Order: sequence, then C-alpha cells, then structure tokens
Amino acid sequence: MNRKQLLQSVIFIILFLCMLVPVSYIVRTNGDVKDRFSGFYAEKDNTLDIVMIGSSPVFPYYSAPKLWGETGIAAYPLSSNMQRPVAMKYLVEEAEKSQSPSLYIFEMRMFTIEDEALCENMAYTRGVTDNMKYSANRIRTIQAMVPDTSTSEGSVAVNIEDEADRDKLTYYIDLFKYHTNWKMFAFPSEWANYRYHKPSPLKGFYVKDEVGPQPAPDCGGAEGEVPIPEEQEAYLIDLLDYLTENKKDALFIVSPYGESLEEQQMFNYMERIVEEYGFRFLNMNNYYDEIGIVFEEDYADYGSHTNAVGAEKCTDFLKNYLLENYSFTDKRGREEYASWDEAYELWQSELESAKAKIAEHIANEDYAVIEE
Repeated sequence: MNRKQLLQSVIFIILFLCMLVPVSYIVRTNGDVKDRFSGFYAEKDNTLDIVMIGSSPVFPYYSAPKLWGETGIAAYPLSSNMQRPVAMKYLVEEAEKSQSPSLYIFEMRMFTIEDEALCENMAYTRGVTDNMKYSANRIRTIQAMVPDTSTSEGSVAVNIEDEADRDKLTYYIDLFKYHTNWKMFAFPSEWANYRYHKPSPLKGFYVKDEVGPQPAPDCGGAEGEVPIPEEQEAYLIDLLDYLTENKKDALFIVSPYGESLEEQQMFNYMERIVEEYGFRFLNMNNYYDEIGIVFEEDYADYGSHTNAVGAEKCTDFLKNYLLENYSFTDKRGREEYASWDEAYELWQSELESAKAKIAEHIANEDYAVIEE
C-alpha cells in the first residue's frame, strides 16, 4: 500500500466513524429514557445543582421544573427503568464530564433485588449503556454491567433470553442490536438526537395522569435490619468509597411505595451503612403523613410510581428537606436558566391537565390497567 492509498484508507475510516456514531444515536429505540439522557447531555455545562440517579421512581416522583420554579434549584434525573445499582458510580463519572453538582441524590429501591435476577432481562442494563454517549466511561460501564455469558466449561453463566444480548459486542456498538430500527429516521424528533443532545422540555420529568390505587402499607417506620444481597452491598460500599475519595456530597433516598416489611428492614440496613460514611439517608416510607401521600389516589400503578398529584406531594417534601439540610443559591432570573423558567411554565400547565384527568379517573373508578 502506497502513501496515497494509506491516506485514502484513513480518510474512509474517519468518515465511516463520523457517520457511525450519529446513525447509532438516531436508531436507538425512542422513548422517555432516551429523551431523558439526551436531555441531560443538552444541559449547559456546570449549571446543575443536583443530579438524581436511580431507577424508575426518580423521574415520575420528583418534578425538576416544580423544584426549580419554587426554589431556583436546578436538578436533573439521570435515571432509567429498573436501573441496576452497579451503574450508579459510572453515572456519577458521566455527569462529572459536563456538570459539577453540589449534591447527588441516589434512589435506593433497587438495592433490595439480587443482581442476578436483574441480569435476566438485559433491558435493565441497556437502559443505561445504550443511552450513554460513546466514550471511555461508557466502555468501563459496559465492562462492569454486562456479565460473561459462559464459563470456562462453555456453559451459560447468566440466563439471558435475548440472543443479541448475549453478544457483548452489541453493547459496545449498539448499532448491531438496532440495525433494523431504521424507522427512527422517519421521526423528525429523532434526527435531533444525532449528537445525543436534545433538550428535555420538562427537564427529564415524566407526567403520569393514571390512577392505580392500593391500601396504604403499614410497615413504614418498622425497626430491625435485614441484609441486602451481597453483591448489592459491595456496589454500595464501592459507591460510598468513591464519593468519599472524590469529596462528593450525596443524599440517599427511598421514595414512598407499597413496600414490604422485609424491604423496610433492608432500608434500615442500608441507612446504617450510609450514615457510617457520613452521608444522609431519607426513607420517605417513614413519613407518609408528613408527605400527605394517599395510596388510593396518588399512584399511577398500584403503589409503585406516583401520578402527577403524588409527584407534587413528594417534590414538596423533598424540597423542604433539601432547604432544611443543604445550602443552594437561588438562580432564578439568570439568563442561562431561561429554559428552566419555560419548563416550570410547562409543568404548571401539564399539572392542571393531569389533575383533571386524575380526578375523573377517581370519580369514575377508572383505574389503570397494568400489562403483564
């Protein structure tokens, strides 16, 4: 190969990679998780006060626009469905690339579940890895989250149903999984994801207007401890060590839901560990009355996730806790936060609409249907 041919090859490879990345971003399956992550990347550098990390309770429970409109605190949820705890440290590292929040908030519900069970459905892993920008940190995240699918004897070590999910290469280059997803090019909204940099109008918040009632649990505030799964405790200790070593402040929370007694005692176990490291732990299941949560009306899916009315209450409770225990600068009125003012206005409009639908559902006993 002569010098000209070598140069042509190098140019071809560069052009190929320049096309591969934006195409990969566009064909990733659309949805609220993709919008939330691309919205995070679209936030102006070093403007977030809080980054919230965790599973699906984060984005429907806590309204970032409401928190902003009433306090001037900019908080963004970097969360995904059934997010595995092993991802948390790497999401902090991802956030630190463009933001310098004074506080990280971690939702702890998923620490009660054995990691092996979460690996059976790798969508819980891909919710994180397939929504991160291509980077060295994404590679480290994949290495930490994607299990080896075979032992030295050649047998499957983890039961993964989807054949494509067994191939680790499909995580590093996720276009291999989504190569048939060309329909995304038909949506103008997805073209905006060519850089994975599309603003989120509600700052990652997801409005739910359904009603799924359940009786209020009676184990909030129960005493006693039950150890969490061994691997989850290891991930928690690793996260706490990382935060301590890097001098990051953090609040660990449990959102109110229809928990069991065993789960409550697991949260007690986590609380002791977290507080031994000098961080705060807030289990909202101990404060149903103070929050004013009504399990028969304020949930969208039978005690797992709040609707917009429940979110308003939980956001108020968290807001008051933050103002009592932390110091933030009110940034309302600053030009660089104009999109946050717009998000607050949109939230107010969406809230009124959702409240009307929720009231109608309750009056008609028209309750949400959960798909199996």
